[in-house]
Amino acid sequence: MDHPHSAIARRLKRANGHLETIIEMIEQGRPCAQIAQQLQAVESAIESAKKALIHDHVSHSLEQSFKASGSKGQAALRDFKLIAKYL
Repeated sequence: MDHPHSAIARRLKRANGHLETIIEMIEQGRPCAQIAQQLQAVESAIESAKKALIHDHVSHSLEQSFKASGSKGQAALRDFKLIAKYL
């Protein structure tokens, strides 16, 4: 069985490879607009990985704690999940 965060690690490894390519672009003197576009793609990939990690934590780790506290805890978890979409 995969570690719960294996998909996130794969995303970050792809972003890392992409970043290495961007470094090569800089060293080759490629146009700044191309480099900036590629940096934006890496930044988005890292942001996406961060959100996936946070949402996974909320869905799995915190869910156990909130369920143990009954219906009020479950309502709080639903509210938290709704607001966490904006992280």
